[in-house]
Amino acid sequence: MSFPCVTMINVIGIGLDGAAGLTADTLAVVDRATVLVGSDRHLDYFPHHPAERLVLGNMVVVFETMRRRVVQSEKIVVIVSGDPLFFGLGRLLLENFPPEQLTFHPYLSSVQLAFNRLKLTWQDANVVSVHGRSLNLLIPLLQKGVQKLAIFTDQNNHPGAIARFYRNLDLPTHYHLWVCEDLGSAKEKVYSCLPADIDTYTQEDFSPLNLVILVRQEILTGNDLDLKTLPLMGLADANFFSFDDRPGLITKREVRVQALAELALQPNQIVWDIGSGTGSVAIEIARLCPTSQVYGIEKSSMGIVLIERNCQRFSTLNVHPIHGQAPEILSSLPKPDRIFIGGSGGNLIDILMSCQEKLAIGGKLVLALATLENLATCLAWFKKHQWDCSLQHIQISRSVPFANLTRLNPINPVNLITAQRLNNHTIIELPPESMDALNYPDNTDSFE
Repeated sequence: MSFPCVTMINVIGIGLDGAAGLTADTLAVVDRATVLVGSDRHLDYFPHHPAERLVLGNMVVVFETMRRRVVQSEKIVVIVSGDPLFFGLGRLLLENFPPEQLTFHPYLSSVQLAFNRLKLTWQDANVVSVHGRSLNLLIPLLQKGVQKLAIFTDQNNHPGAIARFYRNLDLPTHYHLWVCEDLGSAKEKVYSCLPADIDTYTQEDFSPLNLVILVRQEILTGNDLDLKTLPLMGLADANFFSFDDRPGLITKREVRVQALAELALQPNQIVWDIGSGTGSVAIEIARLCPTSQVYGIEKSSMGIVLIERNCQRFSTLNVHPIHGQAPEILSSLPKPDRIFIGGSGGNLIDILMSCQEKLAIGGKLVLALATLENLATCLAWFKKHQWDCSLQHIQISRSVPFANLTRLNPINPVNLITAQRLNNHTIIELPPESMDALNYPDNTDSFE
C-alpha cells in the first residue's frame, strides 16, 4: 500500500492538566483533526470534539484503521502522555508508519516534571521502564550503584514492589526513594521515604499514575548502628561502607560465613586478611574473636579508608589496616595462625610462597576465588607443595519478589579452598601437564 508523502498524523503529548496545558498552535492542530486517537483518559480531555474517535487497545486494529484514514486524507491526531518519543507510543508509530507522515509535538515528560519537583539535575539520570516488564531490569543498575534512577511503573511493579525488590537484593548501596503521583494535575503528590517505609504497600496505596525516583544516599555514619543487636556473624552486606564506583565489590555475607567456618578460628590468634577490600572479612573475624589480632592488608588507598571507616563503625579495635602490596608487605607482619585471601592483585603464586614461609605449622589458609584459572593455579600449587586442601564451590541465590510471587536471583559463584600446612613443606615434582596450571594469568578475584 502506498502512502501520500505529506504529514497526515500529528502525535501530541499532553499532561494531566489536559487541553489547558497545550499551546495555541497545538490546540489548533487538535481542532482541525478529523480522527482522534488515544486512550479513554486522553480522549476525555476533548469531550465535545466532533472527530471520529479511535480508542487505543488492539494496536493491530488501530494501526490498520489509521492506515485507511491516511489513504482517505483524514487529519489524524494521536494524543499521548508527555513526550511521545520517550518511553511512549512514538516508537511503535515509527515502526508502523513512514516518518514523513508523522509530526511530533512533545509535552513535558513525567521524568522532567519529577526531577524538577525534586530540584535535582537529571542529565546524569538513568531511566528504566518496568511497565509490563521484569523488575530484573533494575538489578545491573542497582548493583552498579547509579546515582539517580527514574522508574516507570505499572500496577504490578508499583512503588511498594520496587522497594521490596530493592531491599531483598541486600546491596551495600543505599537509596532514598521518591514517589511522584499525578504529576502536573491538581492531585499531584510527591513524597520521599526510605524503601523500608513502603515495602509492604500494595498497588491500592498509590495512584495509578506514578513514577519512582531513586537517589543514591551516603546514609551510613560511624555511630548509627546498635552494636548490641547485630548478629555474632553474618553481617548484612548493606551494613558496610563500600566503593562508590563498585558497590558490589565485597565478599558476600554467605561466602563470609562459610569462610569463617573453614578458618576454624580460636581466641588469641594472629590472622591475616589479604586483599581485604572493605574489611568485611577482617571485621567479622575481629568481632568473633576479640582477643585475636587481625591484619587487613589492602593495596588501594580507597580500600584502606573504607577499612578504617568500617572498623570505626563496628568498633573493632583489634583490626589493623595495613596499606601495601602483597607479598612484599607481609614480611613485616607477625607470623599468622590463620590466613584469608580474598584478592591477590596479580601476585597469587608469590603470595602463596610468602604465606607458606610465615604460616604456623597446623595453621589454616582459606582462599576465595572467582575464576577457574586461579582455582587451577592454587590446586596445582598446593599439590606441588604437599598441603592438605579441600574445595567448595559456593553458588547462592537470594529470593526477590516477582510480581506477587517470589523468584531466586543468583549471586556470582565463588570457589573456596581450605588448605592446612601439616608439616615442614617439601616440593614434589609434577608432570608437565600438571605444571601448565601454574602458568595461567593471575588476576585479582572479584566478587561483584
